[in-house]
Amino acid sequence: MSIWFREAGGGAPERKPRLSRERIVEAAVALLDAEGVAGFSMRALAARLRAGTMSLYEYVQSKEDVLDLALDEVIGEIEPVEEGSWREVLVGQLTQSRDVMRRHPWLTALMSTRPLLGPNALARSRLLFSALARAGLSGPALTAAVGALTSYVNGYVASENTWWATVRTPAADAEIRARVVQHLNDHVAELASLTQVDNGDFDSSFLLGLDMILDGIQARLPAQG
Repeated sequence: MSIWFREAGGGAPERKPRLSRERIVEAAVALLDAEGVAGFSMRALAARLRAGTMSLYEYVQSKEDVLDLALDEVIGEIEPVEEGSWREVLVGQLTQSRDVMRRHPWLTALMSTRPLLGPNALARSRLLFSALARAGLSGPALTAAVGALTSYVNGYVASENTWWATVRTPAADAEIRARVVQHLNDHVAELASLTQVDNGDFDSSFLLGLDMILDGIQARLPAQG
């Protein structure tokens, strides 16, 4: 069961001056940044804290608790955007989400596999829903719009992170793109003329895709008087 279903408040009190839930979460984020979800374990976390593994369970019930807490802690790095038009709020919020997911590549995997019910996650969700509700969406259309936007951002960043983890440098990226363009010119010239494989500007590509989704949402808005 998610920790957010069990706790209504901010967490357990400190029991030892050397260890606290806050220190555990801070160390968990650092461990996830270094090793990813696959390399995360309570034993590795305890070693990073120079504590016994069992001592962690005085502050959390399980590894899943730690992952939930670390996830919400990092989501808190997304600065709330509350001023501007509904499109400006969404672009600002989702662009920041991408930045945070790039700093913490493990974030996309956890966001796809557990309920986002922590205080930071709920606050950011409220902003997305409120901006679209202010635009005029409601009911299933509102839920679908939020789902489309978050799925786009998560999927884009997951692919982006995987690409850079493999290719690693802009020079290697440019070399691969040049080889792909040459291959398309040799074998599918028509496709080569329709694509921009040689464009390695991830920022512009992200914003263009986001604008296209927002255009689709705007086309579904009820007519304004």
